[in-house]
Amino acid sequence: MKVDKGQWVSLMGPSGSGKSTLLSLIAALDTPTSGKVIINQQDIAELSEEERANFRAKQLGFIFQSFRLIPHLNIIENVLLPSRILDQDPSSSRERAKSLLEEVGLKDRMTHTPGQLSGGEQQRVAIARAFLTKPTLLLADEPTGNLDEDNSETVLNMLEKLKTTENCTMVVVSHDPEVAKRADREFVLSRGVLNEVSTSK
Repeated sequence: MKVDKGQWVSLMGPSGSGKSTLLSLIAALDTPTSGKVIINQQDIAELSEEERANFRAKQLGFIFQSFRLIPHLNIIENVLLPSRILDQDPSSSRERAKSLLEEVGLKDRMTHTPGQLSGGEQQRVAIARAFLTKPTLLLADEPTGNLDEDNSETVLNMLEKLKTTENCTMVVVSHDPEVAKRADREFVLSRGVLNEVSTSK
C-alpha cells in the first residue's frame, strides 16, 4: 500500500483481520517481521527507540479505539499531553485545546475527568488530543465507533478540515460506510491480503 501526502485512506475488513495491527506498524509501535514501513523515505524499523518516539511525538496523531485517556487528569489536561511532551508554548497550546474541545462539543466538560464522561464523549476527547499538534500523519482506529450520527458527522468534518487545512495524510480504520465515502481511497484487509477498492472519486 502506497499513500501519497495529503490523502485520506479508509481501511476496512472483518474483525481480527489485522487492521489495528497495521496501524501499529505504521505508527512504529510494533516492528514488522518481514516487509518494510517507509515514511518520508525512512524505513521506520531502522530507527532507534528514541527516534521512533520522536517521530510519534512530532509527526503522528493517533486516535485509539480504547481512547487511552489518563483517568486522574481532567479533559483539557488529557488533550494537552502531546504539547507537554514536546515542550510547546503552554498558553497557545491551551487555547488550541479549548478550541478543539469546543469544536467536538465538550466546551462545558473541560474540568471533568474521563470517568465522568460517556464513551462517546471520551472518544471525542481522544480525537481533540490527536489533533492538538497538527500532525502530518493521522492514524485513526474506529474514530466514529462509539458516536451517534450527529457526533459522527462532527468528527468526519473535523477529519476533512484537518486534511484540507494541514495537508494531513490519514489512514482511518472503520466499519462505517460514511468513512469510506469521505476517503480518497479505500482498502480492504482480509485473510492477510490488502486490496484497493475502486471508488467513484
